[in-house]
Amino acid sequence: MSDLDHSSYDTSLDSREETSQDLKLEFSEDEESLIIRMYNLIGERWSLIAGRIPGRTAEEIEKYWTSRYSTSE
Repeated sequence: MSDLDHSSYDTSLDSREETSQDLKLEFSEDEESLIIRMYNLIGERWSLIAGRIPGRTAEEIEKYWTSRYSTSE
């Protein structure tokens, strides 16, 4: 039974982490426009794109791009 308790604890932790990450994935219209233009110019070079957007990491931009524009579905 302790395994069940531990699993529910892990799940609640994961959902809190996802929520805080989702909030970071909110980009302004200017940021979105810049990401799209940079992606069209240089492709999936997330660190270069992030270098043009203060306060954003390559991981945030890549996650945003794949969640918004991914065609793998």
